[in-house]
Amino acid sequence: MSRIGNKTIPLPEKVSVSVSDAGEVSVEGPKGKLRWELPQGISLSQDGGELALKRSDEARRTRALHGTARSLVANMVEGVSAGFTRRLEIHGVGFRAAVKGKVLDLSLGFSHPLEHPIPEGISVAVEENTKIVVEGVDKQAVGQFAADVRAYYPPEPYKGKGVRYADEYVRRKAGKAVKK
Repeated sequence: MSRIGNKTIPLPEKVSVSVSDAGEVSVEGPKGKLRWELPQGISLSQDGGELALKRSDEARRTRALHGTARSLVANMVEGVSAGFTRRLEIHGVGFRAAVKGKVLDLSLGFSHPLEHPIPEGISVAVEENTKIVVEGVDKQAVGQFAADVRAYYPPEPYKGKGVRYADEYVRRKAGKAVKK
């Protein structure tokens, strides 16, 4: 019994959902439009202002995908109505970021600047040269872009330098102890 899969998804105003015969879900709202194909054995029904996902059988694979499909559709609805945001911070002397067209230019202490292309459907803004704001309608794309940027220089535990999420806590380690 999937507790997540059985929950209904409230549909905000200005958001429309359509399902094709092949199982392709299309969600459209004020922020944009998203498409996704339902897994086999999962069906979507709309009842007034709510969406419900049902499974066709009790097979292990279908039960496993029931909650996942419900969460993905709920994320699509939230994305086109409110959008998703991920904030990153850069810590370190001389470390900075800038947006140049469709490229995020990062100076992270390497001998060369790192240029990360910004994918379609995602907007990136840099505040104070060290704060990066990633926004978009697709939760997976926003999170993946932020993770890719963080992977260039993850925060290190001794000085805390690197790229971190704004809400991330970095455990610091003590440096070398001086013997007397």
